[in-house]
Amino acid sequence: MTEDLNFLMQARRDKLAALDAAGMPPFAYGYDRTHQAARAVSETPQDGTDGAEVRVAGRVVAWRAHGKTTFAHLEDQTGRIQLYFRRDAIGDAAYDKLALIDLGDIIGVEGVLFRTRTGEATVRGTVVTMLAKSLRPLPFGKEEKAEDGAAVRYGGLSDSEQRSRQRYVDLAVHAEVRALFAARSRMVTAVRDVLNRRGYLEVETPVLQPLYGGASARPFETRHNALDMPLFLRIADELYLKRLVVGGFERVYEIGHDFRNEGIDRTHNPEFTMLEFYEAFSDYRVMMDVVEQIITAAAESVRTALGGWESAYPDGAAFSPETIRTPFARVDWVTAMSAKLGASPLAFSDDELRGAAKQHGVHAVETLSRPKLLDELFQALVERHVDAPTFVVDYPVDLSPFAKPKRDGTPGVTERFELFAKGRELANAFSELNDPVDQRRRFENQSRLKEAGDEEAFSVDEDYLRAMEYGMPPMGGVGIGIDRLFMYLAGVGNIRDVILFPTMRPE
Repeated sequence: MTEDLNFLMQARRDKLAALDAAGMPPFAYGYDRTHQAARAVSETPQDGTDGAEVRVAGRVVAWRAHGKTTFAHLEDQTGRIQLYFRRDAIGDAAYDKLALIDLGDIIGVEGVLFRTRTGEATVRGTVVTMLAKSLRPLPFGKEEKAEDGAAVRYGGLSDSEQRSRQRYVDLAVHAEVRALFAARSRMVTAVRDVLNRRGYLEVETPVLQPLYGGASARPFETRHNALDMPLFLRIADELYLKRLVVGGFERVYEIGHDFRNEGIDRTHNPEFTMLEFYEAFSDYRVMMDVVEQIITAAAESVRTALGGWESAYPDGAAFSPETIRTPFARVDWVTAMSAKLGASPLAFSDDELRGAAKQHGVHAVETLSRPKLLDELFQALVERHVDAPTFVVDYPVDLSPFAKPKRDGTPGVTERFELFAKGRELANAFSELNDPVDQRRRFENQSRLKEAGDEEAFSVDEDYLRAMEYGMPPMGGVGIGIDRLFMYLAGVGNIRDVILFPTMRPE
């Protein structure tokens, strides 16, 4: 295999030298393109007459030479268009130079639009310009049409790890993967539109932070040489966004990358995209309405962007926009857990929680803190069994260090919700704690957990407490994982298939 690959790569380098010798620069500075492929196709006359003269550019994805004529397909971001060359039309010298073109080369072609006898839009090429010689063969595979007319690909780039590691190759040979990531981009735009229409201000907060907080997670640590101080990559945007609310920005949001030094699996990547937004004078009930607006707008954008491209969950249940119906169902956390355990878990001792967790398949229970035990039990008993979008509301205070206590006085419970669908967490929200005395007490509880060995607990943030002491208005706040939201809406089963460059082990 290695010898074959080396032979193919050497053959392309021989053609590179031949291009130089023929006075055809193999790597251009630019190209004055008049049409992208989709526009050229749409402007090709249907009545059999010739159309306009155009200049198109893109990657060669198919090439079929038949003596004195050659057909090819050129692909750009908008789609494909056929190329047609005739020896007697462009001359022997120019036609012979076509032999120096390989699949994967990026070329520019000038010519007149027309339709072949089969009705395919085509450029009758007269001038070809090499724009970038491909020195490695791309694994295009072979496409054939099935009986139902759908395109079926044989061979090509099928190894999932290689596709994630060499995303540039995956994108180059799979138009549906480009469509998927374009849909993700449009989904993010739709989310922004919802918040912008509600008067939110998009802001940017520090990625490098002297203290990490806003979530329970193990951070990545680095060091600033000039200041001679440790810094952490943020695990959440929350505490800085809430500082801005103290400063007078009443509705703020950020879409940015967070980093958590944790394991990698089908739903976790150490670097991920998070949306967080905060609204002063609001609470978690208002936030449910905003989240429903965001999810429905995101679903519609993905449905529109992907069009007829079929995507399915690993279990084969294709995403359908009919599954996104508002209002979403609401389930009480304590009630749902009590139904599974036979009693409220809030009344369990730590040892009783460990026994229940072990019984339900939670690993290494002896090393887990009480909050972690509650969270693992919830995941095992409730979270993974939620299918349609559902708000789980009113969490224990042990799991919610930034949420206000339940306003009806229910002991040990806070005003928090999480949105789940297909067994995945999509959103997390609070009636945000704005009492600095209570917040200090909760920080100190977290600090004790950290000292006891909980690597996901965090320290007391004195600057954040100082900000609160100046007066923090009541507010609702939400975090939505963009990657997981898109996984759900596009029907993708692995997070690294929706991240352009996921974190992976070195080759």
